[in-house]
Amino acid sequence: MTNDDRDLGSDGVPDENPDRTGPEEHGSDSGSRVPEEHTGASGVSGVGGTRDPEPEERAEETVSKSENATKKKGSGSFWKELPILIAIALVLAFVIRTFVMQAFYIPSTSMENTLLVGDRVLVNKVVYQIRDIERGEVVVFDGDGSWDDPNTVEVAEPANPVARGFQWVQQQLGAAPTGKEYIKRVIGLPGDTVECCDDQNRIMVNGVPLDEDDYLYPGSTESHTEFGPVELGPDELWLMGDHRSISYDSRMNQNNPGGGAVPVDHVVGRAFVIIWPFDQMGGLGIPPAFEEVEAAGR
Repeated sequence: MTNDDRDLGSDGVPDENPDRTGPEEHGSDSGSRVPEEHTGASGVSGVGGTRDPEPEERAEETVSKSENATKKKGSGSFWKELPILIAIALVLAFVIRTFVMQAFYIPSTSMENTLLVGDRVLVNKVVYQIRDIERGEVVVFDGDGSWDDPNTVEVAEPANPVARGFQWVQQQLGAAPTGKEYIKRVIGLPGDTVECCDDQNRIMVNGVPLDEDDYLYPGSTESHTEFGPVELGPDELWLMGDHRSISYDSRMNQNNPGGGAVPVDHVVGRAFVIIWPFDQMGGLGIPPAFEEVEAAGR
């Protein structure tokens, strides 16, 4: 091969500078070429010849570690705060149940068909702190010391502490009877005179007969027991169930303290709405039967 042949490039064109040396390689004092396999694809070698991560990869790895650390920190914080949140929720539930509103379970048939066994009602405990009780309203009250109802549902207390706690929770939610409260309709207010009956067997309040067909149990008469006239004291109520033939109410407790009347301060609150079952949901308003009494202003 001639010198001219050696000076030709791969395309047959002579190189501009045939006397130039090959590229000087970094990391070599003599300028000799370092074999390509020792440089790596990027030309930057790490320890042991492994490739260092690119800046983007290092940034992603840093972000990932930061996110994992944040998640771990957040998870630990949640579990530490959970008991506090539960305690706050329990305190709020206790305050609401004690002073504002409570759900009650209907255990008996004395208020049929207005309320059926198993219905749950919400009771407003604040309303009577703002205004007086009205005739026709359905109220929950404590009959202790005034009534002795043989139909009261006796609630057995479980011996197992876990079962007892579960029962208590159900009672607070209105999912089980407490055995301590009654629910009836207000017929007479403090100062009223209540009696049974007129010539049509109707209950009379202050001499005005009540037409109670709208809410009484179908086929039930206004009263199966004659009573009165009973003059209520300044803090007494006359309460009766809507299923008059089986309701053990003020009529049946006239021989007990109070003569069948219940003190106003025994009233827990007003039952104003049925919340369960869904097909029974609805408000518990005042029937039109009491409008004439109100209109008479007696």
